[in-house]
Amino acid sequence: MQFIRVPTLSAVSLLTALAASPIEAQARPDTLALSCEEAAALVTKNGAIVLGTGPNIYDRYVSQIRYCSGAEQLKAEWVKTRDNPQCFIGYTCYVPSRDNSLGR
Repeated sequence: MQFIRVPTLSAVSLLTALAASPIEAQARPDTLALSCEEAAALVTKNGAIVLGTGPNIYDRYVSQIRYCSGAEQLKAEWVKTRDNPQCFIGYTCYVPSRDNSLGR
């Protein structure tokens, strides 16, 4: 077995650089700041994406059934955007059951 030696100076430099660089959380897109067209395009482009729809409100939206698990089905979703109070952006995945009217 052959080991590769990493020079101490470069390893320390790398660790220092990583520690010094700020790690930023990736903000989720907010539909209230997007046009209807922009929000729908994000869902279509990504296939599945988590979007904010208001303060501390978010959900996962999908463009096709293939982004849902095997037992889930699609439910059409309309959200409020910057220019449209009822913008169709795609679907959410849900598990149908006897207890909810969407399952029938």
